[in-house]
Amino acid sequence: MQGRKAMRCALTPVLASLYAAGAPAQGQVDRTILPIAEPTRPTYTEIDARAAKMPARADAKAPKGAPNVVIVLIDDLGFGATSTFGGPIKTEALDRLAQNGLRYNNFHTTALSSPTRAALKSGRNHHTVNMAFITEMATGFPGATGQVPDSAAPLAETLRLNGYATGAFGKWHETAAWEASVAGPFDRWPTRQGFDKFYGFLGGETNQWAPYLYDGVAQVELPNDPNYHFMTDMTEKARAWIKYQKALTPDKPAFVYFAPGATHAPHHVPKSWIERWKGKFDQGWDKVREQTLARQIATGVVPPGTKLAPKPPAIKDWDKLPPDEKRLFARQAEVFAAFVEYTDAEIGRMLKAFDEVGQADNTLVFYVVGDNGTSGEGGQNGMFNEYTYFNGVQEKVEDMVKLMDKWGGPETYPHMAAGWSVAFNSPFGWMKQVPSDFGGTRNGLVVSWPKGIKAKNELRPQFGHVIDVAPTVLQAIGLPQPKVVNGVKQIPMEGTSLAYTFEDAKVKERHTTQYFEVAGNRAIYHEGWYARTIHRAPWEPKPRRSLKDNSAWELYDVRADFSLADDLAAKNPKKLAELQALFLKEAAKYHVLPMDDRVFERLDSAAVGRPDLMAGRKTLVLAEGMTGMLEGIFPNVKNRSNVITAEIEVPASGGNGTVIAQGGRFGGWSLYVKDGVPAYDYNFLGLQRFSIASTQKLTPGKHQVVFDFAYDGGGPAKGGKGTLLVDGKKVGEGRIGVTQPGMFSADETADVGIDLGTPVVEAIGAEAKSRFTGRIPKLTVEVK
Repeated sequence: MQGRKAMRCALTPVLASLYAAGAPAQGQVDRTILPIAEPTRPTYTEIDARAAKMPARADAKAPKGAPNVVIVLIDDLGFGATSTFGGPIKTEALDRLAQNGLRYNNFHTTALSSPTRAALKSGRNHHTVNMAFITEMATGFPGATGQVPDSAAPLAETLRLNGYATGAFGKWHETAAWEASVAGPFDRWPTRQGFDKFYGFLGGETNQWAPYLYDGVAQVELPNDPNYHFMTDMTEKARAWIKYQKALTPDKPAFVYFAPGATHAPHHVPKSWIERWKGKFDQGWDKVREQTLARQIATGVVPPGTKLAPKPPAIKDWDKLPPDEKRLFARQAEVFAAFVEYTDAEIGRMLKAFDEVGQADNTLVFYVVGDNGTSGEGGQNGMFNEYTYFNGVQEKVEDMVKLMDKWGGPETYPHMAAGWSVAFNSPFGWMKQVPSDFGGTRNGLVVSWPKGIKAKNELRPQFGHVIDVAPTVLQAIGLPQPKVVNGVKQIPMEGTSLAYTFEDAKVKERHTTQYFEVAGNRAIYHEGWYARTIHRAPWEPKPRRSLKDNSAWELYDVRADFSLADDLAAKNPKKLAELQALFLKEAAKYHVLPMDDRVFERLDSAAVGRPDLMAGRKTLVLAEGMTGMLEGIFPNVKNRSNVITAEIEVPASGGNGTVIAQGGRFGGWSLYVKDGVPAYDYNFLGLQRFSIASTQKLTPGKHQVVFDFAYDGGGPAKGGKGTLLVDGKKVGEGRIGVTQPGMFSADETADVGIDLGTPVVEAIGAEAKSRFTGRIPKLTVEVK
């Protein structure tokens, strides 16, 4: 942080008084050591309490007049998508905030989910907090372990220990993959990272129609509501929490972290919202880019003279596409636009809760429009089922066109073609996963605080980064950065408070150097210059060159080139070499080195030194009630033989329901009983289904039901022979022609006695409908 004198110069009277309140002085508490120390406990000689003087109560309270704080973080939404930043998608809640606050057009993320989230909430660079990549692909190297250290206490914990109520809603994606189970440890779950309340999901994405949720550390049973959607659900939960807090403790400020799974794939949105966008993207992604840039220049979001950066060669020209591709891709954009508009409307409803309790004026809102750029992970054609991508299956346009009317509904798990990611990141050229381009990292930011910021509807061009948000919040409230939290000495925050920009649009920027790196894609910003290299596109299976190969670096003067359209590397090799050296210096300082450009290889825990609960184990013994096991904490039954042995008790009324299931509608398998008949189904990506069933019903009483799968071998994704046995007797057998080699699901789970989320077997159903009617005292999963 800057010196207090310098900071006060740029502050309103509200800000200046709050900051002074946070500074320890004689007789005041020291807020640099948290929890705040309790006062010395007095001793008494007086016998009667009525005659003794009671000491003043010592509660940890926020500075007087401290604002409520809300951080909204949208998922996978780029700079050129929203109407607020010149995009084609209407975002009325964001527009209202901007009209009453400030737009930042030079604000940056890390280009990827977990890294951005960890950096945002800690105020430190993502490698400093061990989040080089997403949690599921952590390695054993410092900077990449996926475990946020205790020496980087999150903003929520600092605020909680300073008297704030704290609540997080939506996506988390900061808990190490091997820690995301009922076995814990829970140190990096939201309720041990500073939040009193958490309602949402732990992983990187979820089915919006059937999410796997936690309330704190308890699993949530979904309601039997055909109109259920998680975006509305999390909004209602947040609104209720805000109003409940303010009903009971109106003077206690609240911190809300509101992070929808939207607009990350799957693009799920109610049909009524989709129909609003029919025909709005028939002009295609190239025209949308041109129209967006024109609006951005006209409204001042980008400087006059800004050019569209070249799009990647792999992105086809819209005019050259065949009619079926145009129809399909336009529909994909309609669904995505509806998802954005719907999400923004729900954010507006959440924020309205502060208005309804009379505290909107003293609520400081940071609306971060994307944790990275819009995603190009949908590939050339998009996907009806995103898990085809993770299993190496290419969906065909002619098949997807037939399913267009279902796009975005519960029967789909869709993503859009990568051409739209470039369009919705206008005027930039690249997208999510590419931190070496502003299409991956330049995200719109709106800051609103009616009581604390006088400026309204103004633009701020100073360089900013997600690590700047936490120090900005602390300065705005009037709190110092803590030096010790829960007994652990803290790494100083590495961001620069943006409060100096609140009242001065032309003030010189203070965050002057920033590195960017994810999986070898890397760049450095320094005093208006930007050097970068594109190491791998999101759809490319391998890097383009060695990490030691510096032959493809580019150089830009972003003071005159907003969109990175004019490469100056050949004209100014000296400046490029200077910035390359600076990148390595910063990379060493912030634990970026050694860089790791492996991607899918990181899914193998043993290969990259990541802890694995199943490492070295061939069997897992379970029982009824053991549910919610994500793939990272369950035996890997893919590409190998396996045996499921279930000891079950069938009631007199007959057996029905799921014995064990993994995955769901978009890929998985299930051992179940239907009308008393045991069976096993393998659902290959929702594209093919294989069923092996008995011809006889189970009698009431105890039985051993076994499914033995003998894998063909010869590489991944092969089929095999399945044999079903009851009490040692073969009752069914058959071929499973093909299997999923990569993954079943990022959010569907393995469950004993029930099938949570979406059903593997539609006839059995999911959630309460699928619950087994008998008992399952023991179930063993064995991999060969």
